[in-house]
Amino acid sequence: MSKVLVTYFSAEGNTAGVAERLAEAIGADVFEIRPEKLYTKADLRWANPLARCNKEKIGKKDVPVRGSVENMEDYDVVFVGFPIWYAGAPNVVTTFLKGYDLAGKKIALFATSGGSGMGKTAAKLQPIVPGAEIVGGRLVKTSEPTEELKAWAESLEIL
Repeated sequence: MSKVLVTYFSAEGNTAGVAERLAEAIGADVFEIRPEKLYTKADLRWANPLARCNKEKIGKKDVPVRGSVENMEDYDVVFVGFPIWYAGAPNVVTTFLKGYDLAGKKIALFATSGGSGMGKTAAKLQPIVPGAEIVGGRLVKTSEPTEELKAWAESLEIL
């Protein structure tokens, strides 16, 4: 049986709810990806070109992460959840992934969005996790029933 971790970044709580339900449904441990400097509402105002989220994404800046998964080597499967920012994962997620040797692990992505799709998110993240296999990615609704999240996870045949 695989040891499973659900990691997630949630700017406004939407992804957190999905991640917690998914973890409970599949019996996984949970780790919240948090930036060292938390985002304010002004930081997340994407329509403002000077907002922090825009500066980070456009500038391709690493975003320091608060805390770490101390026993990442123990996990076989890692689910990574995040809101879609500019058709991809927020920079804090990529910084988190860069911080670990994930070779040999199966990675499944899930994302929440106010209107964007996942686009090429998996392809963009694959070079950041050399030796790991991104086995799937899915846009989820924050109201998605727990049983549907579990069915999706099981359909990946990695648990």
